[in-house]
Amino acid sequence: MKLLMAVIKPFKLDDVREALTALGLQGMTVTEVKGFGRQKGQAEIYRGAEYTVNFVPKIKIEVAVGDDMVEGVAEAIQSAARTDTIGDGKIFVYDLVKAVRIRTGETDADAL
Repeated sequence: MKLLMAVIKPFKLDDVREALTALGLQGMTVTEVKGFGRQKGQAEIYRGAEYTVNFVPKIKIEVAVGDDMVEGVAEAIQSAARTDTIGDGKIFVYDLVKAVRIRTGETDADAL
């Protein structure tokens, strides 16, 4: 089992959700986050004054999948979230040691 964590632009969330639903994924966790990468923030104008925002709003998506789905899910996220501009985001893949469905007690792949 693997845990995929993707950090994407907020307006791409619906596209990513649709792409993952088409693959048969039954759930994901979405969190609003802020951060910066190579773009080092962005300049914005508020009431005529320009100021620098050091942290850019992003969306973090976490999806637990079986080993056989990792490549397909990563490709779906990448193609749905891509805008070909700086700040498109990143995908990280972690080993998932154990999963438990609290309601039924199912474990590992059965819990996903």
